Amino acid sequence: MSHALAAGTASAGPTLSDFYHIVWWLVIIKVLAIFIFLLLSTTFMIWAERRVIGRMQNRPGPNRAGPFGLLQSIADALKLPLKEDIVPRQVDKAVFFIAPIISAAPALVSFAIIPFGPVVSIAGVHTPLQLTDLPVAVLLVLAMSSVGVYGIVLAGWSSRSPYSLLGGLRSSAQVISYEIAMGLAFVAVFLDAGSLSTSQIVAAQEHGWYCWELLPSFVIYLITMVGETNRLPFDLPEGEGELVGGYHTEYSSMRFTMFYLAEYVNMTTVSAIAVTLFLGGWRAPVPVSLWAGANTGWWPILWFLIKVALFEFGFIWLRGTLPRVRYDQLMSLGWKILVPVSIVWLLLVAVVRAWRETGGTRVVYAMAGVVLVLIAIMIWAWDAAAQRRAARDAAADEEARAAIAAATVGAARGTDGAAGAFPVPPLDLPHYHGIGVGPSAAGARPPGGVPAGEGEGAGATDASARTEVTGA
Repeated sequence: MSHALAAGTASAGPTLSDFYHIVWWLVIIKVLAIFIFLLLSTTFMIWAERRVIGRMQNRPGPNRAGPFGLLQSIADALKLPLKEDIVPRQVDKAVFFIAPIISAAPALVSFAIIPFGPVVSIAGVHTPLQLTDLPVAVLLVLAMSSVGVYGIVLAGWSSRSPYSLLGGLRSSAQVISYEIAMGLAFVAVFLDAGSLSTSQIVAAQEHGWYCWELLPSFVIYLITMVGETNRLPFDLPEGEGELVGGYHTEYSSMRFTMFYLAEYVNMTTVSAIAVTLFLGGWRAPVPVSLWAGANTGWWPILWFLIKVALFEFGFIWLRGTLPRVRYDQLMSLGWKILVPVSIVWLLLVAVVRAWRETGGTRVVYAMAGVVLVLIAIMIWAWDAAAQRRAARDAAADEEARAAIAAATVGAARGTDGAAGAFPVPPLDLPHYHGIGVGPSAAGARPPGGVPAGEGEGAGATDASARTEVTGA
């Protein structure tokens, strides 16, 4: 009887009360486990990114250090601390040193509220596979994301480099823009689950994942998670083509490693948030969930890791296929499309939630879907009309520029010119035809009326000098 009771307790989902009385050594074990997991996931992610993009680009990728290049990331991790730590003379040293820490620390803290699995037994103590949970746990992720961008902004500002500063400014504007849409996508989940606790949100998805029920929120979050991590096609803060590396241009050795670690840890964190809020968290997918023991014991950790790995593969896939967008396109997508769509969808979810609370049925979802389709059609029509207007304006501007150019050239070639015309030099000067460059041409007057030796050709005295200059 006691064994059956223990098994039933181990398979149950955690609640907030399960985190109030956790022994200290279990907290230390969980902290170390999460830290090691994030380091290993970063190492594996770097290796997988090189191998997958190498295969996509028809090249082998790392294949020297260890079998299939598995030890390449470890070799890089050992090499970076041994590099010379170069600090430019003009930097603000205090801010320059602390910026990488501000960027990496929030990325590690955010993972504390991610549930890996249900309640299990560790050394006879029943504990949830999660470091901690809060009534407003998801807000911790948004707060840490906001703090993390300070590291990027301060790194660009303290470097006293225009390229680094532009990268930091781009990142601040980008993160603020996409955090708004991300927060609105979260609100739809909060309304349906009735809680901001990650463990309670996973429990609310026991009979259906939110990636289907709240599909628009899921799609919006997928876009914003790429913008939040500054990854292609949204890696404008470190665009190599125009910023030479962006905010971390002046960094090297371990400080550069901190920024690198923060980027990949953030990828794992946003992937884990997507799994927790939209893909049922640690719960098994539909075919596997038919097995009675799929969501009990330590098996849920496997399902959780598989889901996170799929999202991380999506990051690699995007980097290997999509080009970098322009910055105005990035900001237009965030403010003109994602935010308005999120607000409208959130209103629909709130109406449906209130309607269900008063005893309604799920038929209203069909009505909400029709409204959503109409909104999408309106947005598409508005964007198509805007593109047509832009094309017409561009054609009109081109015609105006051509007319101005023709008038300017005509005025420049005229004898007395035209009032207000831009002074353009004549394009057919005498010395182009060899007039006025030889000694016999002294005093000669070309057809255009310019005396020989008084035009641009004055200074070349004979044909031999002209031949020597031109190399003929």
